[in-house]
Amino acid sequence: MSISTAVIVAAGKGRRMGTEISKQFLPLCGKEILAHTVEKFEKAACIRDIILVTGGDALQDVWQMAQEYGWKKIISVTEGGKERQDSVFLGLQQVPQDTEIVLIHDGVRPFVTEEILERSIAAAKETGGCVAGVPAKDTIKVCDAEGFAIATPDRSTLRQIQTPQTFRRKEILAAYEKAKADGFLGTDDASVAEHSGFPVRVIMGSYRNIKITTKEDLLIGAAFLKEETE
Repeated sequence: MSISTAVIVAAGKGRRMGTEISKQFLPLCGKEILAHTVEKFEKAACIRDIILVTGGDALQDVWQMAQEYGWKKIISVTEGGKERQDSVFLGLQQVPQDTEIVLIHDGVRPFVTEEILERSIAAAKETGGCVAGVPAKDTIKVCDAEGFAIATPDRSTLRQIQTPQTFRRKEILAAYEKAKADGFLGTDDASVAEHSGFPVRVIMGSYRNIKITTKEDLLIGAAFLKEETE
């Protein structure tokens, strides 16, 4: 089995959520969203280590959460940077040298499954890099600055990209180092890899693997959790 480390990024603020508390610490059915997420990786046999990247003002709170919940796989709680890409790069610096596969995951995406993690690791080991995604359900329009539609991409070719985004450690670290040297800012980890010319395969994720960023997402997440426990 490949030695795999998860870098869970939880350094964002709650701007779209409209709350003073950072979204990853908001309660979802009585437990922090981040706690639900971390526990998926804690329970997954395919994951050896977990690195948490969070805001500088939350480092102590996250360590306390790790102790309260009895998480055993946490090897580092690292302060993030200005942009998500900066936070991931800082997290990658903490990945052990003997790690073969790195899974980069959103701290507010608590419905990832062990099966997705296992398939992600297998695909990254084979191809070098992969991301979870799902076929777009809606028609997508490309619009100009005034909001007028200028193109309609073929929906069958479009995927809504999720996390984990999973790579061989040496390749994704090299890609992040090149992006930093080039001043390149990508929209996700895959775009950083693509900038370096690394191929990235899109594997099937899950429509339940949602990122909780709005109050509506909290309602959907609560419904998912209720169904899981019934």
